[in-house]
Amino acid sequence: MKINKFLTVILSVFLFSSIVATDAANPPKNNKSKKNNTKQVFTIKEINLEMIDCPAGSFMMGSPENEIGKYTDEIYHKVNISKPFKISKYEITQKQYEAIIGYNPSHFKGTSKPVEKVSWKEAQDFCEILNMKYEKYIPKGYKFDLPTEAQWEYACRAGTTTSLNSGKNITSRNEACPNVDEVAWYDKNSKDETHSVGQKKPNAWGIYDMHGNVWEWVKDYYNWYPETEVTDPVCNNAENLITMFRGGSYGNDNCGCRSAARCYYYPDSQYEYVGFRVALVPIN
Repeated sequence: MKINKFLTVILSVFLFSSIVATDAANPPKNNKSKKNNTKQVFTIKEINLEMIDCPAGSFMMGSPENEIGKYTDEIYHKVNISKPFKISKYEITQKQYEAIIGYNPSHFKGTSKPVEKVSWKEAQDFCEILNMKYEKYIPKGYKFDLPTEAQWEYACRAGTTTSLNSGKNITSRNEACPNVDEVAWYDKNSKDETHSVGQKKPNAWGIYDMHGNVWEWVKDYYNWYPETEVTDPVCNNAENLITMFRGGSYGNDNCGCRSAARCYYYPDSQYEYVGFRVALVPIN
């Protein structure tokens, strides 16, 4: 997709009042996060894109040796996130994607369902258009981008160290698991399709669907984790060829929906089980 193909249309439809900051502790009555999310939300009203604050901090990335479903590349190591960032409250929906890009590529149609069949490159194009369209209103020193793999897992966990961001663990590899059912659409409850965002339990920061529904593209190319402590890691090495997505999907079992679970494929691939969410990240 060529960015300049849409530039004229994009810049001509901006509404002055399309971005506001709201107190998420007092959301509208139909907002499901009112009991969980006490963080401030940065909102693009025009497309109903809500961005949740993620403070700077440290966490253990990957999975401990005794976690059910652990893969060898989930090396358990300390990661420092040196600057705060924001991440979208929900996976990008088909309605939002079509409003910005002009078409809906998804297999499972539904305006409130997550957009899918979007490549890593197309997800980044979406972010670039947001940056052009809302340049004057984006917080100084920040830009829209895909979250890094570390930012994604940090936001997913929201302070938890368990295999799920609810503070609970999966109880088996393949059998139906009530703990997964609380937070995810996965192979035991999805009926082999995506579902509208925001229907499952959010994490402690008020972020939804980071387990299941669709895998989510992140910024990084694939690489093994280091064994030592790192700060703001990201793998930008395109020679690695394949890019990462996180979180599991409607077709995955318990193990694939864990906070630490990783998956990857070529950046131009499009699948009905892969979508994305966006972040507002510091400009280096």
